[in-house]
Amino acid sequence: METRRRSVVKAIIWNAIGLAVMTLVGLIATGSAAVGGALALVNTAIGLTMYVIYERVWAGIAWGRHG
Repeated sequence: METRRRSVVKAIIWNAIGLAVMTLVGLIATGSAAVGGALALVNTAIGLTMYVIYERVWAGIAWGRHG
């Protein structure tokens, strides 16, 4: 079973990558670093929250595990 701490660290790292990508996409789409960055921050906050919840739900499901 995965610990909460591990789930959170994985989520933060994944979302840092997503933040960088979304900032670039927002910059390209809008031409504004400020607007692109704001969109990326909102996306990252929502994504981080949902990912942690998703990981914790799956941590409690035994289906597909061996041992």
